[in-house]
Amino acid sequence: MTIDVHPATSFDDVATMVGPKRPDANVCWCLSYRLPGPEHRSLSGRARGERMRELVAEGPPGVLAYDGDDVVGWAAIHRRADTSFATNRRIPHVDDLDVWSVWCIRVRPGHRGKGISHALLAGAVEFARSQGAPAIEGYPVDNRGEKVDLTMAYVGTRSLFERAGFVKAADTDSVLNGFPRVLMRLDLADGQRPPAKLAGSSSAIASAIFRTWV
Repeated sequence: MTIDVHPATSFDDVATMVGPKRPDANVCWCLSYRLPGPEHRSLSGRARGERMRELVAEGPPGVLAYDGDDVVGWAAIHRRADTSFATNRRIPHVDDLDVWSVWCIRVRPGHRGKGISHALLAGAVEFARSQGAPAIEGYPVDNRGEKVDLTMAYVGTRSLFERAGFVKAADTDSVLNGFPRVLMRLDLADGQRPPAKLAGSSSAIASAIFRTWV
């Protein structure tokens, strides 16, 4: 299985991954962390999808994974300073670097268990690197191998981030699905690149191919 990961420039494909079946439905659209609180709370229904359309037009708001022509995964990634993590009191800042945050990793139903989340995280790292990010952070649950409810699994797990080279930088005051969230960090200044071959436990392991980002 070969997974192609590249910046999210197609609104339709982003909508497939994070949008509702009904355009007027009031769903997240992966905006709850991307936008400042007041703006996020002011949007509902179709306005949420239109705001995501604007973000795609301004520049990729994340990365998408493809199996052939089919979009199968999404990861939200952006400068922390432009997200609600800039002022989130439950998740600390460990230093003053202009870090990037990855906060949502989603795999399309029917494609899970194939290593796609690993490809998405590696692709998010590569995208942040191409934009000059000095470091990238994630805020996954530390579930210690216990099962995480699928509706809450979008933040990822500590082991997922550790396998991508991230290390724990701090505890947080945030809890999700009964599990504490930890701040995982990857320094991008050392020139290390994400692996092309991604190990995993499933029988069909994904091999990520990264586009030229710039």
